[in-house]
Amino acid sequence: MPLRIELKPNERLIIGETTIRNGPKRSSFVVESQSRILRESDIITQSEADTPCKRLYVALEHMYLADDPQAGETAFIEIANQIMQAAPGTRAHILAIYEQLQERKLYKALKQARKLIAYETELLALAAGDRSAPAEPDDIRKARPALS
Repeated sequence: MPLRIELKPNERLIIGETTIRNGPKRSSFVVESQSRILRESDIITQSEADTPCKRLYVALEHMYLADDPQAGETAFIEIANQIMQAAPGTRAHILAIYEQLQERKLYKALKQARKLIAYETELLALAAGDRSAPAEPDDIRKARPALS
């Protein structure tokens, strides 16, 4: 099924291992074959990965864009287990990501990882004393054991 993509002026797009930057005007095009695509708004660079959950997202990006995503799974599991040890409340989010990986739905795993990053941001705000951040959801307490 074709995918129509609209790019803002100067917006970047990754298709497989190729990075494309749009020119000074808005443009659109159609991708007619199955491709691994990430818009600039979905990309977190290595230098921007300043928290554990963002580093996990970068590992998922590499898996998504790689020809052999299996190669990155070991790194994902290592980072995921470190995060769950440090912040057990992240377990439900990480398990949801892992389930998407098991089904080879890597783009959905990336979307789920965005939710994990949002949760991490809430936890960091709470740790910094920001009382406006939401409390831990009840369903996180029902999480399963560590990944293996």
